[in-house]
Amino acid sequence: MTALVVLTVLEIVVLIAGLAVYLFWVGSLLNRIAANLEECAGIVRSIVAHAELIGPNVEHINRTGGVVAGALPLLYGMAEEIVTGATWNPEEHTEPREPARPASGTRRSRMHDAVGYAPR
Repeated sequence: MTALVVLTVLEIVVLIAGLAVYLFWVGSLLNRIAANLEECAGIVRSIVAHAELIGPNVEHINRTGGVVAGALPLLYGMAEEIVTGATWNPEEHTEPREPARPASGTRRSRMHDAVGYAPR
């Protein structure tokens, strides 16, 4: 019977050790989550501070956007008139008689001179 008692106590000790390791692991995860949430809270406070500065001017921005939106149909109509007056007539495509050459002439490499090569 003493062997059974010793094994039971040993099993309880292993269970408690396993739970302690598990709780330590969960605690470290929760600490990391808390640090991330604290950083996020700081970012949110910064965004709120910026939004408080922008808030009063939103009405002015909306008014200006309304003026621009009101002018779009007029601009669209003017663009349509411009496009209808401009038609493109492609000319006949002819093949060039000789290959295109650069305006500065052909370029001579100085690499050959450096190694002593002279083309014939």
